[in-house]
Amino acid sequence: MTKKTRSSFVSRHMDALQLGASVVFLLLVGLYASLTGANVAGLSSSAIWLLIVAAVVGGYMAMNIGANDVANNMGPAVGSGAMTMGWAILAAAVFEALGAIIAGGDVVGTIKGGIIDIQQINDAAQFAWLMFAALLAGALWLHLATAIGAPVSTTHSIIGAVMGAGIAAGGWDLVNWVTIGNIVISWVVSPISGGLVAAGFLYLIKRSITYRSDMTEAATRVVPWLIAAMAWAFGTYMLLKGLGQLVKVSFWVAIAAGAVLGLIAWMLVRGPIARKALLLHNSKDGVNRLFTWPLVCSAALLSFAHGANDVANAVGPLAAIYEAVKEGAVASKASTPLWIMVLGAIGLAAGLALYGAKLIRTVGKEITELDNMRAYAIAMSATLTVIVASQMGMPVSTTHISIGAVFGVGFLRELLKVNYAKMEAVVFAGHQGADRAEVEAYLQRFEAAEVSEKKRMLSEMKKRAKARELAVGTVLAKNEQKALKKAYKKEIVKRSAVLRIVAAWIVTVPATAALAAVLYQVVAALLSV
Repeated sequence: MTKKTRSSFVSRHMDALQLGASVVFLLLVGLYASLTGANVAGLSSSAIWLLIVAAVVGGYMAMNIGANDVANNMGPAVGSGAMTMGWAILAAAVFEALGAIIAGGDVVGTIKGGIIDIQQINDAAQFAWLMFAALLAGALWLHLATAIGAPVSTTHSIIGAVMGAGIAAGGWDLVNWVTIGNIVISWVVSPISGGLVAAGFLYLIKRSITYRSDMTEAATRVVPWLIAAMAWAFGTYMLLKGLGQLVKVSFWVAIAAGAVLGLIAWMLVRGPIARKALLLHNSKDGVNRLFTWPLVCSAALLSFAHGANDVANAVGPLAAIYEAVKEGAVASKASTPLWIMVLGAIGLAAGLALYGAKLIRTVGKEITELDNMRAYAIAMSATLTVIVASQMGMPVSTTHISIGAVFGVGFLRELLKVNYAKMEAVVFAGHQGADRAEVEAYLQRFEAAEVSEKKRMLSEMKKRAKARELAVGTVLAKNEQKALKKAYKKEIVKRSAVLRIVAAWIVTVPATAALAAVLYQVVAALLSV
């Protein structure tokens, strides 16, 4: 058996094991529901079966959220090497489940963002089937997105599904089109905001640390402040988002509390960072090691906050179905029983453990190459952008922000690489006639120089080139410059991954809407027979 055949054999068996484990999990969900939530006195057999099947679909949705969405939190940490895939999956599963159970809240909004006007739906059974169709459509779309390696917004998935099922049930007037318009705007705002903030943080790190001749000395001064900034951002984020259902604080109180936490973090890490920096090589690899534990902590906190917030995308519709079946009432908000919250938490963990590696690998390794400093910039971007957007009332997607941040880091690297290639061209122009050893020695001094010294050296090379009557713009022919720029783009940011992901973002809402509408019509036709 050849290596390729053996790999294919193992892959097929892993797929079969994953599928088998998924089926067993969903069967256990059905059994769990029949012994807990569906075990309600006075319900008809059809209502009991609806609850059991809805619970299975809710578990399926939670699995797909775990498989797709969690990659945004763990992908950068894994791609940078701060965490191994195994530890990332274990940590994410634990913190996702804890976030869902501890901070998921007693009340979950079943209609995200006021997508449809439920006042126009008077029949509780119709509402239950509407939410069932939406839940199944959202789960199926996330399954497909995960299969093709596209991280999409789970919130947008359920929003589109509720919209489509609502239109099928009550017509176009049922939909809040202003909210849908805001969601469309977020497709642009979220990734651009995330990309710009991440690129800004990475450039700050480069100017303050890696562009210095003594990187370890610069890191000793700057890294404690960067860690303090991360502690401030995550302290604020956890109070506003991760623990929002348990602790109610105003925006400015959260900012102040986060600042206190950041100051404490700065005082605690100053000494250890200084001692560790003395043992590191004066290189980017050495500085990268100082960001390892902050990245691990940030990934865990992001997973906790994600479990607390996005578990609603799975259990919210299920809670609405439970309320409609049990009480015969249509509610925009439904009290979520513990058994449903536990189901969502375990579903998140199961989906992540079984299928999360694929999307974690996509986010962490297939878009652009990451190291600890770049992953730090991405984590800070995701946190700060969500905080600011929430305060401004902007409808942003954390998935789009995180992936946009990865794009931003990659495109900044492209820009810097291309600019450096141009500077190298200037150096070569100023060394016309010199031997190779002299040019290489000068390039080494140039790369290690401070930013101000680089500018002086470039100015000197331009003068030398001009003295030899060599125009800098013609050192490399235009076609050579274009080829060089294109080569860097291909190397640093994979355009195929960008296009695939952006296309999936754009079609998420219409795709889930269409699928939910079809599913609702099928259910309605079957029930009328």
